[in-house]
Amino acid sequence: MPLRDTLARVEADLATGRVPVARQRLRGLVSSYPNDLPLRRRLAEVYRLYAEPAEAGRWMYLEQDRDEAETAAFEARYRTAQQRMRALAWRGPESRAQTVFAREQLAAVRAACSEAVGHAVDWDTKPSGRHEEDREGSPLIGFLAGAGCLAALLAFVAIWVNGLVALVD
Repeated sequence: MPLRDTLARVEADLATGRVPVARQRLRGLVSSYPNDLPLRRRLAEVYRLYAEPAEAGRWMYLEQDRDEAETAAFEARYRTAQQRMRALAWRGPESRAQTVFAREQLAAVRAACSEAVGHAVDWDTKPSGRHEEDREGSPLIGFLAGAGCLAALLAFVAIWVNGLVALVD
């Protein structure tokens, strides 16, 4: 569905009080058009209807006229540069931003994230914040997860067999 048609549906949803549907439509649009600042602003406005200052701050983070309390709530929820970079969900270089302020904000978040992880990152990679040697995870956690899955499978099979035996009797 074209952008204009979806935005018209968002407005119709809001007019009829279907705020959750409007929010979902806007989230989908921002996912499809992550560099569209007016869409981000509109999504922030809908989150204000939910009294969600952290999410409103998230989607207004690239706007110069943002509310400082919402920005602080966003920064408190997404404490690290890596978390903020993921939360902003930008794609491509900062130069795609429509305003100087947005480009500066994006560059600052990316630089802070690069510093935190110890190497250059860009908006099209997902910064993990973990070192390469930590990516495998703990062998104990893997073993326990596997053992838990096996125990659940065995319990399911035992219940199924018990039910089958009861049915035959």
